[in-house]
Amino acid sequence: MTTTLFAQEATTVGNPVTNIAIFGVFVAVTLYIVIRASKKNATAAEFFTAGRAFTGPQNGIAIAGDYLSAASFLGIAGAIAVYGYDGFLYSIGFLVAWLVALLLVAELLRNAGKFTMADVLSFRLRQRPVRLAAATTTLAVCLFYLLAQMAGAGGLVALLLNVTSEVGQALVIAVVGVLMIVYVLIGGMKGTTWVQIVKAVLLIGGAAMMTVWVLGKFGANFSEILGVAQSAISGSASEAVATRDVLAPGAQYGGSLTSQVNFISLALALVLGTAGLPHVLMRFYTVPTAKEARRSVVWAIALIGAFYLFTLVLGYGAAALVGADAILAAPGGQNAAAPLLAFQLGGTVLLAIISAVAFATILAVVAGLTITAATSFAHDIYASVLKKDQVTESQQVRVSRITVVVLGVLSIGLGILANGQNIAFLVALAFAVAAAANLPTIIYSLYWPRFNTRGALWSMYGGLISTIVLIVFSPAVSGTATSMLPNADFAWFPLANPGIVSIPLAFVLGIVGTLTSPDRGDPDINAEFEVRSLTGVGAEKAVAH
Repeated sequence: MTTTLFAQEATTVGNPVTNIAIFGVFVAVTLYIVIRASKKNATAAEFFTAGRAFTGPQNGIAIAGDYLSAASFLGIAGAIAVYGYDGFLYSIGFLVAWLVALLLVAELLRNAGKFTMADVLSFRLRQRPVRLAAATTTLAVCLFYLLAQMAGAGGLVALLLNVTSEVGQALVIAVVGVLMIVYVLIGGMKGTTWVQIVKAVLLIGGAAMMTVWVLGKFGANFSEILGVAQSAISGSASEAVATRDVLAPGAQYGGSLTSQVNFISLALALVLGTAGLPHVLMRFYTVPTAKEARRSVVWAIALIGAFYLFTLVLGYGAAALVGADAILAAPGGQNAAAPLLAFQLGGTVLLAIISAVAFATILAVVAGLTITAATSFAHDIYASVLKKDQVTESQQVRVSRITVVVLGVLSIGLGILANGQNIAFLVALAFAVAAAANLPTIIYSLYWPRFNTRGALWSMYGGLISTIVLIVFSPAVSGTATSMLPNADFAWFPLANPGIVSIPLAFVLGIVGTLTSPDRGDPDINAEFEVRSLTGVGAEKAVAH
């Protein structure tokens, strides 16, 4: 799904001075939290996993803060406002995905790992090639996710300040990138986690308040909201929008067979992607025990589930009270639905508060993504592959900080390229990469004793390469007016999300690679891994073999 931009002139929303003032307060408060939390960040355990000092509920709130990204608040609300039922399918997919994470991977990963996903995968496989592959897929997923968040930041601040030029929005994205770098360099995982906790409370609280407000305007009658939303859509100045039935399936993914297959592909990516997201998996290592890891996921599911119910009211409420034409004409397109609804409900102050919360959301998520990617590079590639574990913890932390800066610069460039795309769609691409490149290897490593190094490498590299190649040659990148490169056309793959091809391919490659290799592993190591993953015994010592 991509954003359709109308040609009409966007009007100023709210007061830019008020917007920036409240915005600055949020940034100052979160920076203060980061600085306070950064006093103990010398060791790798403190910088990478906050010393495993967080409780299950705390970590669950932080997971919700990590997971409820700009895609959840801005992208899904916008998708529901413009496409109705089909937009809400994003919420369903994101939420159901947590059942996969809870039932299949959360506890076992916490027991078997130490800092990163590669610790688990390399336990009974050949360490150096598997760590290199895992770090490569981690960096790829994080970059795709960062791309979405940076694009969301550009659209949000452009709306707040009425920045309509591409150069101005690019500058906004650059400022977000610099702030992200500062957050992670100073705070490490501990500071990032506290920012995510504060942000989750503010975001869910703000969404709940707006939901109650919208319901109050319609006498707590959700059916009336739906009816007014449909009437507003029908009265759109655009024939393409006016003919949509936003109360029934098919407004976006109906019609052609290609569109329907694209929906199935999207659903696979959303449902299977969460269990392979490195920045979510890494959160399981910030708690002291497997029991706390389970509590984390239960808390996360409860908070995330409530939030996604709120998006249903907010999306249809935006369609009813703001209108699809006004949303699509604003800077940021679909992503402006929630801020515009806030402006309609409470004027300039509520707009500024909700937008500042959304900006804090983006900052918290990009900080979590960046520290995950930096940890993976420093711990898996630099320390384990390049230096063969002959490296001090302070050296690992220093390399991680350098990686943060490099990733920040790269994400700024990618965010500028993706500016204007719907961020829920962009996040779905990150989910497709995670589901294909990471999930098959994680599942096989945890549950299949015969699984070996060749199977892991074929699955990870095959899933990663196939997903990226299909994305590059899809309508998401070129071939249409709403592609990332609208003036180019090299799209020979018809689906915008490649999950239906790349995810099964990665699972098959893992099986074929394993069965064609004579390597059957060490029975003693396999037995030790099974005991550790089920019980957590020995999880605190080094995990590499």
